[in-house]
Amino acid sequence: MVAGTHVAAIKASDKVVLKGVTARRPESAQSFANEHGVDAYPDVAAIAADPAIDFAIIVTPPNARTELIEPLANAGKPILLEKPVARDYKEAEQVVRLCEDASVKLGIVFQHRMREASKKATELVASGKLGALGVADINVPWWREQAYYDEPGRGTYTRDGGGVLISQAIHTLDLALSLTGPVASVQAMTATSRFHTMEAEDFATAGLRFTNGAIGSLVASSASFPGGAETITLHFAKASLHLGSGVLTVSWRNGETETFGASATTGGGADPMAFTHEWHQGIIEDFCDAITEGRDPVVTGRKALAAHLLIDAIEHSSKICQMVAIAQ
Repeated sequence: MVAGTHVAAIKASDKVVLKGVTARRPESAQSFANEHGVDAYPDVAAIAADPAIDFAIIVTPPNARTELIEPLANAGKPILLEKPVARDYKEAEQVVRLCEDASVKLGIVFQHRMREASKKATELVASGKLGALGVADINVPWWREQAYYDEPGRGTYTRDGGGVLISQAIHTLDLALSLTGPVASVQAMTATSRFHTMEAEDFATAGLRFTNGAIGSLVASSASFPGGAETITLHFAKASLHLGSGVLTVSWRNGETETFGASATTGGGADPMAFTHEWHQGIIEDFCDAITEGRDPVVTGRKALAAHLLIDAIEHSSKICQMVAIAQ
C-alpha cells in the first residue's frame, strides 16, 4: 500500500533516485516499473548484485522480510525497512542482529518522527526545561472498514504479527517511547470488537509504568468510527505537551502556551493512505545522509525494538490477565 508514497517522496527529493523495483510477482514489478519509468529486477539477488544500488527500501508485509534482508545484508547494502521490523520482538531482534553482524545500516520507517511538532517535542524533552515526567496519555482512535481486513492475511498473526498494535499504533508507540523512555511494566487488555471479523485485536488498552517513575495509559483502536488523529499527552513538572494532528501544544505551568507545527491528516480514518509523503521524504533523506556521513539514521533497527518489546508485553499481559514486567 505504501509503495506509492515512497515513490512520491523519492521524486520530491534531490538526494535520491529510484533505480528499480522487484516484487514477489514479476508482473507486478514490471507494471510498477513501467508506471514509474524505472527498472524491474527479477529478484532481490539481482538488486544485491547491482553495484549501482546504494541502498534498498523494503515495503513488504512483515512475514516476507528475512529472505529479502539476508542477501542485501550479505552484499553490504544498507536497508531502509518499513515498520514493523518483523512480526514480534524475537523475530525483529533477529533481523536487527543479522544487519549488525553484517555491519550494514538498518533504518526503520517511523515517519511520525519527522513531523515539525515531533522534532520540537524531542528538542524540549532533551533540554530538561520541562522537569520530570509524571503522566503520559497515548491515544490512537483509528477506524478501518471491514474491507481492509478482508484482504488475505491482514490482521493475522501469520502475515502481520497482530492487529492494531503492530500495524497502526506502533507509529505512535515509537514516537511516545522516544519522548518518555522505556516502560518497566504493563497491565493490559486486548480484544476484537464486534465491528470486525479478524484474527488479531482491533482494540487494546494498557496501564503503563515507566522506568523513570512516571505512569501512563494507552488506548489503541481501529474500531473507533469515523477515526481521529492519534495523540500523545505528556505531563511534566513544569509543562504539559500535547501532540495531535501534526501540532504540538505546550502548556506551561506559569500560564503561557506555545504551539508548533501545522495541522495534517494522518490516515486514521477509512482511507489509510490519507497523509503526506513529506514525512517519508524526511526519513529517506535522513537515511541518505546517515550513509554519506557515516552516522546512524534517526530510527535504527535497534531503537525500533522498544516498540516491539512493549507490544509483546501488552499482548502477553492481556493473555495471562496479569501485570507483566519488561526486561530492558
